[in-house]
Amino acid sequence: MGKSKKYIPLLKEMLGEWRWVMQYVKAYKFTVMLYILLGLIGTLMSLGTAVASKYLIDAVVSKMNSKLFEYAAVTIALALFQFVFSAVSSYLSALVGTKANNEMRREIYSNILKSKWEEIHSFHSGDLLNRIEGDVSVVSNGVITFFPGVFTKLLQFAGAFIIVFHYDKTMAFLSLLSAPFLFFASRILIKTMREYNSKFREYNGKVLSFSEESIRNIQVIKAFDLTEKYIDNFRDTLSAYRKVRLSYEKFSVITTFILSVIGLAVSYLCYGWGVYRLWQGAITFGTMTLFLQIAGSLSSSFSALAGLVPSAVTIATSAGRIMEVTQYDKEADTDKKEALRLLRECEGRGVSVKAENVTFTYSDGDSAVLNNVSFSVSPGETIALTGPSGEGKTTILKLLLGLVEPDSGKLYLECGGKTLNISDSTRRFCSYVPQEMSMFSGTVAENLRLVKQDATDDELKEVLVQAEMWDFVSSLPNGLGTVIGEMGENISSGQAQRISIARALLKKTPVLLMDEATSALDSETEAKVLENIMKNDPGKVCILTTHRESMLRYCNRVYSVNPDGTVQCD
Repeated sequence: MGKSKKYIPLLKEMLGEWRWVMQYVKAYKFTVMLYILLGLIGTLMSLGTAVASKYLIDAVVSKMNSKLFEYAAVTIALALFQFVFSAVSSYLSALVGTKANNEMRREIYSNILKSKWEEIHSFHSGDLLNRIEGDVSVVSNGVITFFPGVFTKLLQFAGAFIIVFHYDKTMAFLSLLSAPFLFFASRILIKTMREYNSKFREYNGKVLSFSEESIRNIQVIKAFDLTEKYIDNFRDTLSAYRKVRLSYEKFSVITTFILSVIGLAVSYLCYGWGVYRLWQGAITFGTMTLFLQIAGSLSSSFSALAGLVPSAVTIATSAGRIMEVTQYDKEADTDKKEALRLLRECEGRGVSVKAENVTFTYSDGDSAVLNNVSFSVSPGETIALTGPSGEGKTTILKLLLGLVEPDSGKLYLECGGKTLNISDSTRRFCSYVPQEMSMFSGTVAENLRLVKQDATDDELKEVLVQAEMWDFVSSLPNGLGTVIGEMGENISSGQAQRISIARALLKKTPVLLMDEATSALDSETEAKVLENIMKNDPGKVCILTTHRESMLRYCNRVYSVNPDGTVQCD
């Protein structure tokens, strides 16, 4: 009783994960039903072929010439039909399975992107990729095949048992002698496989995260002559995964060996009973052949049903890992209508950005990053946020982008006496130039058109001119069609920053947020870019974070972010 209680929390957790999986089973119910139908037809044909071969052998042994051709034709026809059906079934399974896998992967990917930034950013990108690829594949395959497998194996088991029971009741029960052992083994497998599956996915995520991160920073690794160190570290990461894998394989081999010995003993027992019955003259050679086929089918189908338990554990484990990254609150864009209305009304007039006594603490932090912060920026004004690194300048931009929400205080936009609290819905008011590299694989034009897909080449040229980047782009052999590699490969940091600025300008929003956006530019180019921005859109609100004194002369006001989270106007 005490041992059973240990399984109750585990079973409850798995049931919760399977309830989550069931929503996808319902969503793909027609696909699941198709799989069930294909499986049932295939099983019936397999059983039918075994029975037909029994009559064919009896006809041969008894020299029933009148029935020989008929039984042979039925047996061959069933075998050929089963062969063709198996090929068609495999193709259909691949077709619908791939579609379901892609649709589920797209949905999980969408779910992750729509999650609130603060809740999802703690996961490593490699870990998220592992869940999107590996865990989603396990769950999608389980959704499509698990329940059809249950129905198919149940039919195979029931059909085989009825056929054997019809001809010999003792043989039917002998073939089930392995059942108690399989039931006992499944109880052990549930807990053990649950633990190992969790470790597999976790260590696989670590391998993926390490390799993805090191390849992304390969230039730094080479620059500091860390190649051998990272190769050794990667070997250690793989070694840890290998230990977990081998530990499970050892357990699996021992379990499989024991179950195989039991299954073999039951098979030989059935075989011996069949030989004994044949020697007695109680059954025919055809019936003996049928017993050998069906008894094996009966034993294998029961083993397959027991084998669905580990499959259920694997699916539930992967489902739990997906649930972990999709259970967070989503960005609902609840103020979309109000935001679009205010955006239309403020066109040509600009908006004011205001903060009143804003306090903010990160969910994993102990103390407030910002304390009672207040500022106001009117249309056409530029302000700078200065201060030591890590004191909250970028956090203010995250608040203005609606990536995080203040603990207290008010943060809002104002236009013509109307106000709108800043949220994910107000991002359409903002253009953003991040501090880090923000180039995507593709051409210069594709990177720019991310924010405005229908932008003409003339519009692209206009913003590149403002960002002091057109002369360089136009000098390239492919111009706007020049391919930028992953993470801005093939261009310098300064060029990448200017393309990012051009992209932000192309969006044509009333608010421009720049996070150390000119740090890679020389002073002369920086001055030209800022002058171009102010000249071409004099009503735009610009909020900059910077450590450079040269930037401050373009600002109407400068706010210092202090170590205690307060902000003061210098």
